[in-house]
Amino acid sequence: MKTISHAKVLCPECDKETVKRFEVRQGFKLNFFECPNCSERFYDSSEIKEFEEFKKLRERRFDVKLRMVGNSFSVTIPREIIEFEEKFAQMEKEMDTMMRLSLDEPGKIRLRFRRLLEK
Repeated sequence: MKTISHAKVLCPECDKETVKRFEVRQGFKLNFFECPNCSERFYDSSEIKEFEEFKKLRERRFDVKLRMVGNSFSVTIPREIIEFEEKFAQMEKEMDTMMRLSLDEPGKIRLRFRRLLEK
């Protein structure tokens, strides 16, 4: 089955064929078509919607509980974050079952659900 990414997309301004490209914003990959003549960009509306949802979720601050479980500590992860990650993982089809936890600096822990996208 062919998708829109297989079609030739013409720039409405110049009537030139666009080129498929991508950019990484805050670790989020966005695909777009770019006109080589006027540099106009055309983004996929569903990807823009996902990116906006990601930005809103990223701006929120969550109060979570830290619990002692045996010799380790456990943190509850809010449902909104897990649901977003599950939906994003379905789109990308590449979420690993293991997550990466690291100490960034004193007082700051980072939990990664997948490897970061690079340019």
